[in-house]
Amino acid sequence: MKAIGLMGGMSWESTAVYYRLLNEMARERMGGLHSAEILMRSFDFAPIAELQAKSDWEAATHLLVEAATGLEAAGARCMLIGTNTMHICAEEIEAAISVPLLHIADATAKAISDAGCRSPLLLATRFTMEQDFYTGRLRDKHGIDVCLPDGSERQDVHRIIYEELCQGVIDTGSKKRYLDIIRTAEQCGADGVILGCTEIGLLISQEDISLPVFDTTVLHARAAVDFALSSDD
Repeated sequence: MKAIGLMGGMSWESTAVYYRLLNEMARERMGGLHSAEILMRSFDFAPIAELQAKSDWEAATHLLVEAATGLEAAGARCMLIGTNTMHICAEEIEAAISVPLLHIADATAKAISDAGCRSPLLLATRFTMEQDFYTGRLRDKHGIDVCLPDGSERQDVHRIIYEELCQGVIDTGSKKRYLDIIRTAEQCGADGVILGCTEIGLLISQEDISLPVFDTTVLHARAAVDFALSSDD
């Protein structure tokens, strides 16, 4: 199995899920005592979040590029950014390393297309929902036009991620708010739901929702294990 490079700690709540999923999926595929080969760089998320809030993406990109090159030097054969939002840095990271960067939007788009969905609702940080690095990739590379919550709904989705989920807080009122937003989107024609922040799966899942749910954390981890067990370089 090829070693998987994982940049996480953004937040560690979802990075812990990545670690568990990668190992569970490796064991399911290989059996017995097998687990995934993982090289991980876990960040203190608070400084990253401050850079995000200030829109200092250049400084944030520098941190991730440095981490990615370090993981490659240590033996990683592919790279994961364990967060949707920080894929804003994906092009710069790809340019700095020679191993494949497995883009979370590509793994998600494949599942959406396989399910026959064309207009899923995107729940994510406001950066991911409002900037083009993610929605544009889904649209231009995969032909998927996402639906977005309205302005006040986006504020609530973003707030719950940073003030609750990234800090390990699971609140039933926040879950109800997310489900209400999803129901409104379904009434407006949404045909699926993208859990487009890697922490959202801590709050809601397919069991809560009638529409097809695309959990980006699960899909990203599966793509990594597929690659790590393949014959691809």
